[in-house]
Amino acid sequence: MKITRTEVFVLGDPPLGEGPTDGSRIDGLAFVRVHTDEGLTGLSEIFCVPPGVARAVLDGPESLFGRLLVGEDPIHPERLWTKLYNSMLHGNRRGWVIICLGAVDVALWDLYGKALARPVWQLLGGVERSNHQITGEAQRRAAVPYCTIVSDAWDRESVLRQQVERVVALRELGYRGFKIEPMRQPREVIVELTRRTREAVGPEVMLAVDVGYLWNDVGEAYATIEEAAQYDLLFFETPFPVDSIDAYARLTAQTAVPIAVGEHTTTRWEFLQLMDQGGVRVAQPYMTTCGGLTEAKRIVDLAQPRGALVCPGNWSTHVLGTATLHLAAYSPITPYYESAPADVYWSPLRKALQAVAPTVDAGAVAWPEAPGIGFELPADLEEEFRVGGEDWAYHEPQD
Repeated sequence: MKITRTEVFVLGDPPLGEGPTDGSRIDGLAFVRVHTDEGLTGLSEIFCVPPGVARAVLDGPESLFGRLLVGEDPIHPERLWTKLYNSMLHGNRRGWVIICLGAVDVALWDLYGKALARPVWQLLGGVERSNHQITGEAQRRAAVPYCTIVSDAWDRESVLRQQVERVVALRELGYRGFKIEPMRQPREVIVELTRRTREAVGPEVMLAVDVGYLWNDVGEAYATIEEAAQYDLLFFETPFPVDSIDAYARLTAQTAVPIAVGEHTTTRWEFLQLMDQGGVRVAQPYMTTCGGLTEAKRIVDLAQPRGALVCPGNWSTHVLGTATLHLAAYSPITPYYESAPADVYWSPLRKALQAVAPTVDAGAVAWPEAPGIGFELPADLEEEFRVGGEDWAYHEPQD
């Protein structure tokens, strides 16, 4: 089997002005599809990369990576990961190029699974949970997504009211893990939202807090986290900018609450720095951003002997979420993984992709049994949501 073509296309929600919108809106999300001479294809989204960049790196035989992939045998993905990474040793080994490498790596694992007629999690190594480290056999068959909750506006009233309302609505649908996001808020609002959410969901539900790089002040971060800790948090996410390693080190030396980072972290080397120098105890790799399933597997293997958890991130669609599910199946240190449930958000594209993804049953998602990643993009869905390369905006405001 040989790779014959790499293709980038872009999906997005209807244009602004065509109905209500909220923070879930997708203006332009790039996808990569790898074609072979045997008719098999592999698919991945490319979260958080402008479509023009994705095209320059992956679209066609003249692109940065396309020229290196056409004519290659897609088996094994790790061999091709090394080829592409080594091609950048004198160039850019981080940022958008690594995310593009991660996306094509996921697509290659999809191809690999289809070629062997096996789901990817089996090819990663299968379920690796020890009998001594599980509390029930269900943990061998499914993973638990936690729902990321944002509000449409960031005034105090919207944050406190709407985030709790969305948690309650999802809890009624059977979800059993939540991460609230009191971003841009003072300490009082962060603690109050945490209190209200815990009261709303009860003691058995997983709860985490994300403040989105809010502070540079270790003292304020510590004081806020200590107040919120009484409401039983699995972790507290991104108190500082991701490159503030010394600040993370000082905070993690003081608090018992696990600190989580990793949504925009690329390669195992940056995760090693966060864990070894920053004291981070919850690593949050996005399957494409970190460098693909190949690199995510390495991050799990490095985190385990350090006593850290890997709770993969995903504020994107269920295409990336399905790839994440395979890492959760492999990883013995992944009690939860992030999901952006379309049930409480506006985005028509998110809803359409969730409708054809593996389903949540009693708050958990069973391991996919289909070959490859197990997410097939319906042709009519792709056609309905395709947008031109110029019709995109960066995934979050740059102000």
